Amino acid sequence: MAWDEAPPSTVTRLGHSIKRAEQALIREKTRALRDVGLSVPQYTALFTLAESPGLSGAQLARRCMVTPQSMASLLLTLESKGLIVREQSGVHAKVFQSQLTRAGWTLLHRADTLALAVEQRLSDVFTPGELEEFRSLLERAVAILDDETGQSVATATSRWSQQF
Repeated sequence: MAWDEAPPSTVTRLGHSIKRAEQALIREKTRALRDVGLSVPQYTALFTLAESPGLSGAQLARRCMVTPQSMASLLLTLESKGLIVREQSGVHAKVFQSQLTRAGWTLLHRADTLALAVEQRLSDVFTPGELEEFRSLLERAVAILDDETGQSVATATSRWSQQF
């Protein structure tokens, strides 16, 4: 594209479509979770701790895809609401591990029902085959963007096997 050419329309940009879909999903989950007093990041942190109790703030931040600073603030909020407890790690004095409290588990179950209803609404517009293909395409998109060389693992493997 030359310096004096207009960029392509956002309508034709794949990144724009992906972002719009993500924002629509987050908006609907935000609306649903408001009924139980949780934000989407708070729900995500509770859900992640349910799957992997005892994570540190840094580990939880990575898994929830937020900054460590955002997670620190979020954990303080969850702790003040009595939804998690944080205990000093036996390995490192500056590391605190988090776990859900009974109240955290109870609220997570309520919140997860609401979040799943939003996801089900989205899933219902696809046939089972379309849904499987959609997931596969999204995973392929993640893989290609996560690969440092810019090549998907499948393409790189295919090219390697063609050489030998």
